Amino acid sequence: MKKLSVVVAVARDNAIGRNSDLLCHLPADLRHFKNLTSGHTVVMGRRTFDSLPKGALPNRRNIVITRNPAFSAPGTETAASIEALPGMIAPDETVFVIGGEQIYRQLLPLATELCLTRIEASFPDADTFFPVFDENEWEETWREAHEPDEKNAYPYTFLIYRRK
Repeated sequence: MKKLSVVVAVARDNAIGRNSDLLCHLPADLRHFKNLTSGHTVVMGRRTFDSLPKGALPNRRNIVITRNPAFSAPGTETAASIEALPGMIAPDETVFVIGGEQIYRQLLPLATELCLTRIEASFPDADTFFPVFDENEWEETWREAHEPDEKNAYPYTFLIYRRK
């Protein structure tokens, strides 16, 4: 893989979801996600795939990691494990890891880039979390802060880190 990027929106305590859904609706973050991942490969776990409202993400190669050999969905390819991914990915391919918690835990150590949306809010009922990572292993290369507005209820910051 040319580049393995992790894309995630996290709250103050690294929360990323609740009840198999996003913590909140931030249209600006959804646009940012689409701009980053369009035209590339996205890798996700089956539960993350199941949470997508319209199935496979358009204009992207969708790879779903699942232990269920019977799983099949239009517009997707399946991998039985993380270990199967290298055989499915071309050397020059850019890959975005989009969740969930277990997939992040397994692939974050291999990532070359971290595209983080930091939501400046807490969600006490969150039940899914992004793994704690050592910021000393990463170099911040881009930051864009935003205040809440009529469409985005919380302040948020887009951050891009590259592994040192």
